[in-house]
Amino acid sequence: MMESGAPLCHTCGEQVGHDANGDLFVACHECNYHICKSCFEYEIKEGRKVCLRCGSPYDENLLDDVEKKGSGNQSTMASHLNNSQDVGIHARHISSVSTVDSEMNDEYGNPIWKNRVESWKDKKNKKKKSNTKPETEPAQVPPEQQMEEKPSAEASEPLSIVYPIPRNKLTPYRAVIIMRLIILGLFFHYRITNPVDSAFGLWLTSVICEIWFAFSWVLDQFPKWKPVNRETFIERLSARYEREGEPSQLAAVDFFVSTVDPLKEPPLITANTVLSILAVDYPVDKVSCYVSDDGAAMLTFESLVETAEFARKWVPFCKKFSIEPRAPEFYFSQKIDYLKDKVQPSFVKERRAMKRDYEEYKVRVNALVAKAQKTPDEGWTMQDGTPWPGNNTRDHPGMIQVFLGNTGARDIEGNELPRLVYVSREKRPGYQHHKKAGAENALVRVSAVLTNAPYILNLDCDHYVNNSKAVREAMCILMDPQVGRDVCYVQFPQRFDGIDRSDRYANRNIVFFDVNMKGLDGIQGPMYVGTGCVFNRQALYGYGPPSMPRLRKGKESSSCFSCCCPTKKKPAQDPAEVYRDAKREDLNAAIFNLTEIDNYDEYERSMLISQLSFEKTFGLSSVFIESTLMENGGVPESANSSTLIKEAIHVIGCGFEEKTEWGKEIGWIYGSVTEDILSGFKMHCRGWRSIYCMPVRPAFKGSAPINLSDRLHQVLRWALGSVEIFFSRHCPFWYGYGGGRLKWLQRLAYINTIVYPFTSLPLIAYCTIPAVCLLTGKFIIPTLSNLASMLFLGLFISIIVTAVLELRWSGVSIEDLWRNEQFWVIGGVSAHLFAVFQGFLKMLAGIDTNFTVTAKAADDTEFGELYMVKWTTLLIPPTTLLIINIVGVVAGFSDALNKGYEAWGPLFGKVFFAFWVILHLYPFLKGLMGRQNRTPTIVVLWSVLLASVFSLVWVKINPFVNKVDSTLAGETCISIDC
Repeated sequence: MMESGAPLCHTCGEQVGHDANGDLFVACHECNYHICKSCFEYEIKEGRKVCLRCGSPYDENLLDDVEKKGSGNQSTMASHLNNSQDVGIHARHISSVSTVDSEMNDEYGNPIWKNRVESWKDKKNKKKKSNTKPETEPAQVPPEQQMEEKPSAEASEPLSIVYPIPRNKLTPYRAVIIMRLIILGLFFHYRITNPVDSAFGLWLTSVICEIWFAFSWVLDQFPKWKPVNRETFIERLSARYEREGEPSQLAAVDFFVSTVDPLKEPPLITANTVLSILAVDYPVDKVSCYVSDDGAAMLTFESLVETAEFARKWVPFCKKFSIEPRAPEFYFSQKIDYLKDKVQPSFVKERRAMKRDYEEYKVRVNALVAKAQKTPDEGWTMQDGTPWPGNNTRDHPGMIQVFLGNTGARDIEGNELPRLVYVSREKRPGYQHHKKAGAENALVRVSAVLTNAPYILNLDCDHYVNNSKAVREAMCILMDPQVGRDVCYVQFPQRFDGIDRSDRYANRNIVFFDVNMKGLDGIQGPMYVGTGCVFNRQALYGYGPPSMPRLRKGKESSSCFSCCCPTKKKPAQDPAEVYRDAKREDLNAAIFNLTEIDNYDEYERSMLISQLSFEKTFGLSSVFIESTLMENGGVPESANSSTLIKEAIHVIGCGFEEKTEWGKEIGWIYGSVTEDILSGFKMHCRGWRSIYCMPVRPAFKGSAPINLSDRLHQVLRWALGSVEIFFSRHCPFWYGYGGGRLKWLQRLAYINTIVYPFTSLPLIAYCTIPAVCLLTGKFIIPTLSNLASMLFLGLFISIIVTAVLELRWSGVSIEDLWRNEQFWVIGGVSAHLFAVFQGFLKMLAGIDTNFTVTAKAADDTEFGELYMVKWTTLLIPPTTLLIINIVGVVAGFSDALNKGYEAWGPLFGKVFFAFWVILHLYPFLKGLMGRQNRTPTIVVLWSVLLASVFSLVWVKINPFVNKVDSTLAGETCISIDC
């Protein structure tokens, strides 16, 4: 029987159907969210008149039709549920439907249930007819059980809501953007048609730079066209999935924590992250924490042993008194009234005892750190006298140790604790290990074998859980049937501790996290930023979202892994075109929809696995392959605990990924030091969307390198990763067009993330122009007419108004915006410039750059690290720019004093231009001076040398300036009557 080509409703799973004109029924024309007419009518009658996905209001014509239809139709629920068999089917199904009528216990029901029950009956009858095996009749559900299974009104509500930015804020913002675009066009028309003949080179350079800046602004601005806000309801999540007297139905979550060097990433910081995970407000049997030690350090292992022991006291204390945050170092260092909202008389006494226990625990960990400062000649030895397997960090076997959990130690009150697992993957010479991305992929495989939770939350070792309900916030999206079906990950914003109040180097990245990411959330979702992200495990395996074309049974099911043959035709696309697009290399990992697996018997399923070459894709592990097919997670029943441990050791072997799709189409993607951007980009290309979740209390907090040199090296690493993606096959300019699953504004955002380092080239040239103009007396702009003055004034006003309106809808302060602008210039003329050159060297000469891990420890004094000045070549270009612009200002004023009153007018524009550069570099100047206003001598010498050489070359060559004809000058001199 041929199946209809109509898409399925995201609410009830039925076909969407057609409207009165015979066209496909579309409720929301903004995002084309699939919802059938029956569910749509039900939503309207419940008072929800906006789209469940994007929050846009429904069409008024559709609303009027529903109101007219609803005024004459009412019927009782009992008349639609005629027999107990149908009631049983209905009672089992409504628990997974998020739009259950809250008035179902009343005398009058809703006609929607008749349609649904009849469709369920038809589906069941078809299944009976097509199935040749005998099937037993389903057990009838007693009326009392039916009433118990009916959810409450709160459980039937959506778990999250989209709040679009109010129109009175967004409409003026968009209007100013369009106006600014028009003014830019007129501005460039004037600049190009009015060259400066006396300084043609300077004029041409400035115009090229300005065109690039305009291009960069377009890439940055238009992805913010449709920002949205979201709100989650964790009470509704509990009402739906945690019913009293029943086991929790919440999905399990595997936490990943990665660390490398315990001397640069102190074990105490990693331990606080682990403790905050073990104490989260979530069912303990649903939480597992995996710690990846990619440095195979015995110090990390021993500190984790101490942490597991201390967790037996810390976790019950946190849950008993509901404290926040649940990282002890940050909880005890809070300068707040810790007695607020605490009513238990024993709290003060137990808090003092816990603080004492934590200080004793810190002393033990610090003793381990002190011991590890000097490695013995014979290597480290464990307590039983055997050598530590990881003494050679580049040549050691894989190691796994399971702490706590259902078979491990319990807390001091006898309750079960979340599972804690230490993992150090195997490393051997001659193998490529792919740094952090390879470590994360090893954790994906280990966790799939041992626990196989359907969701994964990854954190850096210095990012602790600041909000114990953060996992519930993410589950409000991922477990919501209306929203979570096509969501690959939920990204939380990064928030930081220990940053100076003025945020001198824009470490908080407020503009990016509170403006850009909100804008992306209204398109296809935020980018993955490397930490604080909850993944759908199936998305990491390279599968496409449920809305993708499905695999056919029969001959088509024997196709190879890269084939994707749809069973349902889309009305607007030819089947051959769908097949051809799906065969494209950039989408070959999205093989089929896992919901179809249940339609096969065991023999067909084993044949399907073999024919699709799963082993060539996922690696030689039958246990792991079986886990990838379990969409809802869980450990395969066929394996025992000893087998699982052996298999976990096997899947972290250094040769396991050889000749597989790991790092190419599966897991974290290799090929860039910023594997986070690349991995998220691949998921969006497959058609997934992501969600941005910003709870009132920040979900996670971490530390940032507030020292100038460390901050620049961090930015250098990010920029180099973007340059690597630019030169790779995954460049957003040409990758992922097959199937049209990546939206255009989303593509613009990804293009912006890979081209921004190249802005350093025009930026450093543009910052040099003011000094050149002041030293030569030339300028890049001719004498302004009234029209030209209006254009310049309009451009400046549009820039200011755009910023003000952006601050208005985002809530970002003007100080944060200014700091972001300043560091954009500082990073652009230093780290971004070096990243571009290193990227070219890597592409042309194959010279790779190794990065060291940024130290996470802080100075003993408050913000002490802020004033440290460490020598690095990144400091030379901005220091040189500062010196030549200051010299230029002095030379300009001296020249104006010599020439008299007429020279002050032209001087104003040049000095304003130079001060624009100096003000943007001012935080860099403060950081360069340090606490005692001292600068490394080598920085001063290099900068003065470069500035001197530049000045001498300028005087000798005198570029960009037209030469004066000597004969004409001679005639002029002769004509003068001396």
